[in-house]
Amino acid sequence: MAESPNFQTEMRQLLRDRMLDAARTMVVAEGWGAVNMSRVAKEVGISRPVLYKEIGTKQALAEALIERETSIYLTGVAETLAEHPDDPLAGMTAAADYTLRNAGDNTLIKAVLSARQDADTALLPALVSDPEPVLGRAVAALTGTVRDQYRMSELADDELTSIVEIMVRLTLSHLFQPTGSTDRAVAQVGIVLSGVLPAVRA
Repeated sequence: MAESPNFQTEMRQLLRDRMLDAARTMVVAEGWGAVNMSRVAKEVGISRPVLYKEIGTKQALAEALIERETSIYLTGVAETLAEHPDDPLAGMTAAADYTLRNAGDNTLIKAVLSARQDADTALLPALVSDPEPVLGRAVAALTGTVRDQYRMSELADDELTSIVEIMVRLTLSHLFQPTGSTDRAVAQVGIVLSGVLPAVRA
């Protein structure tokens, strides 16, 4: 009897999660430079051809790893916005606060930030330079979440997208190039948002 498509999909997802878990553990312990496909395959208990078939290149592995972290982050942001159901300024500022403080507790992000000081920056392009999967996906997802949460019919879709992109870019800037405390960074984000959300606050 053939296995059902759903079972096959679940098994492939489980295998993919194990691959990403193995890579994440290596990054946290030794940095991205220590990660190679042979080590990941051995850790998971599969052959390299299977790993390449499921993930692709090492760069694809990096992107998949960051994409998964982004999904977890976006879920947390949505929950943060929901805590401020009637105040978009408070909600979006709290989302920036969540992002910066969560990053401080995220072992993968801490490993990446620490690696910058040691010139092990191979994982950074997937986080900073490439607009996808992090920036593009975050802006698109957060724009939809903000619209669902606050409606804000005063703003056209492109206007709301621009506001969310400003928040995301500024928050990521503080994350990767901090110049002061988290409280100061969050306050700056709040000031900027208060200037671009006047119609909503009126």
